[in-house]
Amino acid sequence: MKREAIIAALRKDTQPWDIVIIGGGATGLGAALEAVTRGYRTLLLEQVDFAKSTSSKSTKLVHGGVRYLAQGDVSLVREASVERGLLAHNAPHLVRNLTFVIPTFSLWENLKYTIGLKMYDWLAGRLSLGKSVHISKAKTLERLSTLKQDGLAGGVLYHDGQFDDSRLAVNLAQTIADKGGTVLNYVRVTGLQKDGKGNISGITVKDTLDGGAEWSLPVKAVINATGVFADDVLEMDNPEAPKSIAASQGVHLVLDRDFLPGHDALMIPATSDGRVLFIVPWHNKVVVGTTDTPVKNISLEPHALEEEIQFILRTAQQYLAHAPQRSDVRSVWAGLRPLAAPKAEGHKTKEISRSHKIMVAASGLVTIIGGKWTTYRRMAEDVIHQLELALHWKQTSSVTHHMKVHGATDNVNWEDPWYFYGSDALHIHQMVATQPDLQEVLSEAYHIIKAQVVWAVREEMARNIEDFLARRTRLLFLDAREALRIAPAVAAIMAAELNKGEDWVNSQLSSFSAEAKGYLLS
Repeated sequence: MKREAIIAALRKDTQPWDIVIIGGGATGLGAALEAVTRGYRTLLLEQVDFAKSTSSKSTKLVHGGVRYLAQGDVSLVREASVERGLLAHNAPHLVRNLTFVIPTFSLWENLKYTIGLKMYDWLAGRLSLGKSVHISKAKTLERLSTLKQDGLAGGVLYHDGQFDDSRLAVNLAQTIADKGGTVLNYVRVTGLQKDGKGNISGITVKDTLDGGAEWSLPVKAVINATGVFADDVLEMDNPEAPKSIAASQGVHLVLDRDFLPGHDALMIPATSDGRVLFIVPWHNKVVVGTTDTPVKNISLEPHALEEEIQFILRTAQQYLAHAPQRSDVRSVWAGLRPLAAPKAEGHKTKEISRSHKIMVAASGLVTIIGGKWTTYRRMAEDVIHQLELALHWKQTSSVTHHMKVHGATDNVNWEDPWYFYGSDALHIHQMVATQPDLQEVLSEAYHIIKAQVVWAVREEMARNIEDFLARRTRLLFLDAREALRIAPAVAAIMAAELNKGEDWVNSQLSSFSAEAKGYLLS
């Protein structure tokens, strides 16, 4: 994970890469780990930072998908439920068993949700995280003390997983490196090269951080795992390629923990737009979301629409005794779902399957779209299998089912604000012990110290202050104003580590300030 050394070596390397993965989100990272552990010489390239786009903006759930069960997509729920169990085993420092409560307002709702969630348990089999049960009104209020009592009949309790998405992305990048693969952020693929038969034989890449140097790399196979940007790569391969993506925007608001104290999450099964809404405790805050809004403009930093913000607040106000207002929102973020475009017109995005789709172009370019974080490992397994079939390579077997990711450790103390570092927390503490100045507190409320910034630069390939404030820690997502407050201190520490000057610091602060404003409600 030493970026500058990797770049220097890459520019001199003339040996063909077996598999190059374009895209450093959940799908690309999973594919790269799958490839390298099957023995392929593997390179992953991300045009910005790992999980910068969709993969850092999820609802933070590792789940089978209760809503998909209601839609009758039993196979997807079964697949996701199994993968949820595997992920809880493979990344125990990031995935926790979370109890959800669905409030019910009639006998019929009690019966309907209890039966439905019993089926949800059954589909997970031995990988179930716990049994679903009906609970009384008193028990429901005991678990969700801030829930409105009007008309409440009881509740149904079930279990799902919760995780930290961008931290898993960082750990997957580290795992790929641990296994002998190469990962790089801030390197953009600018062109595809082909041999005399029209097959992809190389790529042109650009380092977007240090002077914009451009060079070519020989490759045997390329996987397009760029999510909502998949069509850009498909058009690079074939300007006439049809659109493959139907993007949908999901928005989340973050509130203080007072709105939902305790350790349980609230699931609202039927909102005015036909979706479910989650109110979930996360990093000592509460995440409320999400929406499903079709969008045509695809960008790295989409912004929440006013109607989406109002919808989330209005729905939360219907269920919480202390109704949240705009002034209570600590941060708001929007992410784009890379859904496989339906062949027929008229589908609502919430009705489009969350299953993944793999396409192989005439040039050999393999593209994977759709899917979700929970099934990233299975998606990776499928895409490498399809690549081997399409290119007539010898079939290999997956070894990732029970492979621990970097940082995995058991007996996690979820009350420790550094729990998400897993086994790496010990190394950070050791670094502080030898360099006491690294104990300097940057944010007391969020337990962020100088050592974490240094660690992120040296060991987690953080290269911009946003990398640290948004994805190595989650401060921008939890409290945008606090992120803006400590940004100058973070910039100064990173500048010293990266040997950057005052111009770099000023540029960083200017760009971060502009981006952070999108996480604030006026």
